[in-house]
Amino acid sequence: MNDKPRDNIYATPQSMIVDFAFDEKVAGVFPDMIRRSVPGYETVITLLGLLAEGYAQPDSRIYDFGSSLGAATLSMRNRVAHDSCRIIAVDNSTAMTERCRQILAQDDSPVEVDVICADIRDIKVERASLVVLNFTLQFIPADERQALLDHIYAGLLPGSALVLSEKLAFEKNSEQQFQTDMHLAFKKANGYSELEISQKRTALEKVLIPDSFETHRKRLQQAGFKDVYQWFQCFNFVSLLAVK
Repeated sequence: MNDKPRDNIYATPQSMIVDFAFDEKVAGVFPDMIRRSVPGYETVITLLGLLAEGYAQPDSRIYDFGSSLGAATLSMRNRVAHDSCRIIAVDNSTAMTERCRQILAQDDSPVEVDVICADIRDIKVERASLVVLNFTLQFIPADERQALLDHIYAGLLPGSALVLSEKLAFEKNSEQQFQTDMHLAFKKANGYSELEISQKRTALEKVLIPDSFETHRKRLQQAGFKDVYQWFQCFNFVSLLAVK
């Protein structure tokens, strides 16, 4: 039985729909919201632990940018073999970071975690063996995305990696329509009403701006990454691994 608070934020008609924000209301229902909204999310979280296990280096740092409630951080923390590898979890939402600290406090892994409430663009990346941008870059202004990837690349150790998970836009209209329809069907199958879907779409339309796969690939190559792998996709959500 799922005892997590249910996402009913957009279940009733709203006279004015404001831009989506990761505030206290969202933090309170976030696990349910993202599970019912992002196909494959739980699989990505689980497999991030395996990626961290493979790429973590002694005396290095792992950065979880846009860490929300710390699901990715926890997954990686429990698979990293080096207790000298420190995880830096960063989110700009006070509500998210406060709850994240509470959740992490219940975990007994020896791997140290720093939870920081800040804009990820203000964080200096140093001696990183892995950086995770899990459905986060899409919330950064489009004209600042390349600079962020360049900065991350500069702070990675040789042979280290960036995981970039994003909602995709598609260049072919027919594929965009198919993927949009399947995502809609996914949300309906998870109990969201037409009203909820419509109101949340309106709240997100100026906040979450997706890119095409080709745009992501070109940015990562421009940053300097030698290899870019698409290791996961479920409908219009994808995760890439870029290796320095």
